[in-house]
Amino acid sequence: MLEEYEKKRHFNKTPEPSAFDSRKCSDKPIFVVQRHDARNLHYDFRMELDGVLKSWAVPKEPPKEAGTRRLAIETEDHPLAYADFEGEIPAGEYGAGTVEIWDRGTFELLKREEREIVVVLEGDKLKGTYVLIRTKYGKGEKGWLFFRKAD
Repeated sequence: MLEEYEKKRHFNKTPEPSAFDSRKCSDKPIFVVQRHDARNLHYDFRMELDGVLKSWAVPKEPPKEAGTRRLAIETEDHPLAYADFEGEIPAGEYGAGTVEIWDRGTFELLKREEREIVVVLEGDKLKGTYVLIRTKYGKGEKGWLFFRKAD
C-alpha cells in the first residue's frame, strides 16, 4: 500500500519517516492536518484508514465552519508514523518545504463508500461532521470536495 510513497522519497536525504517506521494503529483512529509550505502553500489532510494515513492535499485552509467547501486532491497513502512528522523536506526532494502540524485529533467513521466518506472529527481546530465527496475534477478522479456539515 505504501509503494508509491516509498518511490517518491530518498530516505537518506529526507527526514520523513519511511514506510517501515512503526506506529501502531490507535484505539480510536487519528487524523492530522499538516501545513505544508512547499512550492505552493497547502494543507495535507490525513486519516487513519486500513492501517495507513489516507491523504488529500487541500489548497486552502481546511473549513472550520459549515458552508465553506474546499477542493481536496487525493494523494498517495502515508505511513502512520507520518502523523507525527514536522520538519524541513530538503530542496530537490519530493515535497520540498516546511511541514508543521496544524491540527490533529481523533475521528469516528460514519460512512465510507467509493465516492463518499463521512467522519466526525475531534481536533483542536476541526470539530464536527465532515464530508469528502469524490468529484470528476482532477486527474484520474482524484478530486474530492471537503466540507463541514451544519450541526
